[in-house]
Amino acid sequence: MKLFKNNKFYIALLMVLLISAAGLSVSNLDVLLRFYHSYQNGTLTMEKIRLDLASFDLGRKSSVTPIDVKTSEFDGMLQVYVPEGEFLMGRGEVYKNADSPQHLVYLDAFWMDKYEVSNAMYLKCMQTGGCTELVSDNIYYQNWVYRDHPVTYVTWDQAGEYCQWAGRRLPTEAEWEKAARGTDGHMYPWGDEAPNPRLANFSGSMIHEAVSTYRYPLGASPYGALNMSGNVREWVADWYDPQYYTTTPYMNPKGAESGDERSMRSGSYNEDGREVAVTSRYRHEPQSAGLSRGFRCSEDAEAGTQ
Repeated sequence: MKLFKNNKFYIALLMVLLISAAGLSVSNLDVLLRFYHSYQNGTLTMEKIRLDLASFDLGRKSSVTPIDVKTSEFDGMLQVYVPEGEFLMGRGEVYKNADSPQHLVYLDAFWMDKYEVSNAMYLKCMQTGGCTELVSDNIYYQNWVYRDHPVTYVTWDQAGEYCQWAGRRLPTEAEWEKAARGTDGHMYPWGDEAPNPRLANFSGSMIHEAVSTYRYPLGASPYGALNMSGNVREWVADWYDPQYYTTTPYMNPKGAESGDERSMRSGSYNEDGREVAVTSRYRHEPQSAGLSRGFRCSEDAEAGTQ
């Protein structure tokens, strides 16, 4: 009788494990499909599998605790609080770039999306009439398997439309950089350590495409935002001006008054470790919708918010 009871226990335990494994497989079909496609074209290796799975940071928890969080009533986005105050913007002498000399900036408090806007979120905006349809090159945003991936092939105008529909706006370059690096002038959201496959989706991760917005929790910024180095480039509000940092106002800079290209931040899965530094500036024509171009939104903090 005791053996029978033990057998029932082990059978039940096995069923729980199988159901859990099935649930994990279904919720991460994008990973399985990526492995399958790599197998088909002869590029699947154990190293590639290991680096892909590293992005889940299994068994390790981020040490970042956001100052405050809230959930958007429009799209369910988690938002992290960035307090008012000064921060160092741009690159110092060691990593100096002509278009991004280091300077001190003061920003009022604001909220930043914790994650990049996902395919599922953008599709909801489209279905309610708040957003326009994406170009036909995007074959993922209406596919349930890729629901949590960052929406891409969005123009600057479409990113702005979404943020307006969601009761928010595109962040300025200054807001984006502060939310990504904090106040201590670090080169990456997690500090100054060079990127690795547990921290970011960049060329060294060997994934070669965007992944779920929820991946890389160990790469969180000081305020708790994820994927602010790598994964996809992100539209911001500013016109791109290579000289703007030399004339930028100290308080709440909004970018140049006009230009031909809009600024982008973050770098993508195609960039190397140096290029996904939080100070890296990218730019594209605002009507240009590309494979690795996404966005996140920000929102002014109300007076009295912690």
